[in-house]
Amino acid sequence: MTLPSVLLCSGVLICALFSSTTCEEQRGPGDKLLVVTVATKETDGFRRFMRSAKHFNYTVQVLGRGQKWAGGDYLSAPGGGQKVRLLKAALEELKTKEDQVILFIDSYDVVFASGPKELLKKFQQAEHKVVFSSESLIWPDRHLEDKHPHVREGNRFLGSGGFIGYISNIKEMVSDWTGQDQDSDQLFFTRIYIDPAKRTSINISLDHKCRLFQNLHGALDEVVLKFEDGRVRARNVVYDTLPVVIHGNGPTKLQINYLGNYIPTSWTFESGCTVCHEDLRPLTDLKDSKHPVVVVGVFIQQPTPFVSVFFERLLKLQYPKNRMKILIYNQEPHHQRHVSSFLQDHGGLYQDVKIIGPEEETGGAAARNRALDVCRTDEDCDYFFSVDIEVVLKNENTLKILIEQNLPIVAPMITRVGRLWSNFWGALSGDGYYARAEDYVDIVQGRRAGVWNVPYLSSVYLLKADLLRSELKDDLFTSRLLDADMAFCHNFRSKGIFMYVTNLHSFGRILSTDNYQTSHLHNDLWQIFNNPLDWQERYIHENYTYIMKDKLIETPCPDVYWFPLFSDVACDHLVEEMENNGGWSGGGNVDKRIQGGYENVPTIDIHMNQINFEKEWQKFLLEFVAPITEKMYPGYYTKCSSPLNFVVRYKPDEQPLLEPHHDASTFTINIALNRKGVDYQGGGCKFLRYDCSIQAPRKGWALMHPGRLTHYHEGLPTTAGVRYIAVSFVDP
Repeated sequence: MTLPSVLLCSGVLICALFSSTTCEEQRGPGDKLLVVTVATKETDGFRRFMRSAKHFNYTVQVLGRGQKWAGGDYLSAPGGGQKVRLLKAALEELKTKEDQVILFIDSYDVVFASGPKELLKKFQQAEHKVVFSSESLIWPDRHLEDKHPHVREGNRFLGSGGFIGYISNIKEMVSDWTGQDQDSDQLFFTRIYIDPAKRTSINISLDHKCRLFQNLHGALDEVVLKFEDGRVRARNVVYDTLPVVIHGNGPTKLQINYLGNYIPTSWTFESGCTVCHEDLRPLTDLKDSKHPVVVVGVFIQQPTPFVSVFFERLLKLQYPKNRMKILIYNQEPHHQRHVSSFLQDHGGLYQDVKIIGPEEETGGAAARNRALDVCRTDEDCDYFFSVDIEVVLKNENTLKILIEQNLPIVAPMITRVGRLWSNFWGALSGDGYYARAEDYVDIVQGRRAGVWNVPYLSSVYLLKADLLRSELKDDLFTSRLLDADMAFCHNFRSKGIFMYVTNLHSFGRILSTDNYQTSHLHNDLWQIFNNPLDWQERYIHENYTYIMKDKLIETPCPDVYWFPLFSDVACDHLVEEMENNGGWSGGGNVDKRIQGGYENVPTIDIHMNQINFEKEWQKFLLEFVAPITEKMYPGYYTKCSSPLNFVVRYKPDEQPLLEPHHDASTFTINIALNRKGVDYQGGGCKFLRYDCSIQAPRKGWALMHPGRLTHYHEGLPTTAGVRYIAVSFVDP
């Protein structure tokens, strides 16, 4: 068989076959180091390894490509003999040169932290012909512990995941290999090392203080990141060394993933993320018909606020609708009307729509597996985009951004307002649950922006469909021990598939579903405490923020201020809640709802406490009215004490007007809840002392005026339709 002696892969020089034309000759005189590794398939870990090798211009020989791995998984039992067999066979074909140095290293869980020059220098300083990595833990045969040479300082035991040596010595070392692929490579090399005669003959030593190699197993507390001069190293704080090769051996795959987010220059303080724009899949120049087909899975598993807003945002995603297929899993009957309304109005825009409703009684894990199957079995499906109903996607380009990242699975980082809660974990505890990673807070708060390899993500993510058809054919969400999301992520980790979260952009947030009640007509009105930002976006006028900039406060009458406060939706929902309650007062003077039981100037109204909205209304006054009061009435500071908060209804045949009166307040808030000329005719408010009338109140706008003494006023007659206003007597 004839193969080219040198291949160029992703910018890294890769020797494809040892032959008479050596890699050293192709590289030029001076570089005497050849990196040899075994990789039967290109995993995410292998690509990371090769990226770090490319960065430092290592020459890499890859053995075993395309072969079936038969060396075991290391976790259930020792293995790795296949690596020794492949190395022995390759060395037999290589022409020996005295100064040729071989670095034999694992690749799936390894990154380079420095280049060949430093590695060779440290190897030569070791003054041995072969140097193995070292470990503080003995494996796989603890009975051999006493046979290891004692050392005054440093790790005592051999690690087979990395060694460096002259080619003739390594040939001698592996010449006796006759084992099976599933046999332990570490045990083979350990027996050579603990044999004094062989150790002396081959001239073997260990890298006791981790100057060349850092194995992470048993040493996690010893290793920290060291940032300097635009590079990142792993520093062993016990021996104060900077290892060249970092190896996540044994059960430390998550830790090498964490370190690999930085080493060698993946993310630095000087440059930020340097790898985030590699291998992108641009969509900018594609016609709509050429965009990838995306199956969008929407999951509703519990009563959730602002569901109608979720569907509004889904509709606004900047992605061709005819390249999207929608699958909605709804387990909550309360939200059937929201789903039906969305599909009735907009379902026809999408290429296809499927629904798994409450009547099917499908569990969450089963529904998510079914959703993956929809994409897996659809030959047109390129991506699966999973989004839970509590996700608030503010960025309309989210789907495009994720597709362009061209990663196996990637999530947009979202957080819960005011908390460090997010949709990813930076680390796992010993029992597989959440643990705080060192960089978690910096990532969540945006002080470090990038694309991060993480062990767990949930709520919203994009997954490549070809993975579902190849390596992920099982029911990914099903487990006897783990919940659905944890089982899903465990399956990715067990396959060696990296999961990523990006915070390069601002994407949105996640709602709190705590204590969400469904007993009202418009339950979202009650979310001012649990989801204040979403409540504000839904119910406060879009121009409210201009008020504090002196741009939207009008003065239609002396000391009367007029400004936008409620959105149209807030006005409609409040009116509909009151009509749904139906407990309108009779408009008589006797009123047992108020202190003293007598109202001098009665109205037909419903008090906020009649719909259990008193606390929420008080919060609204304090958050959105008090700042305006303090701005317009300098020196007056209010706590918005307001025992009387109500909605008034004016109708020509019921109560069309309100006679002149003073309000029992320091100041009054009067919000128009519908439109003159559309919902009613007539109406308005007249301040008699100033002979000043406001006869066309704008929907959602509030009048704020003094209550006692100066602003004697009346409600002008409503001549047609129904007029609604919300009133608060503040600081009586």
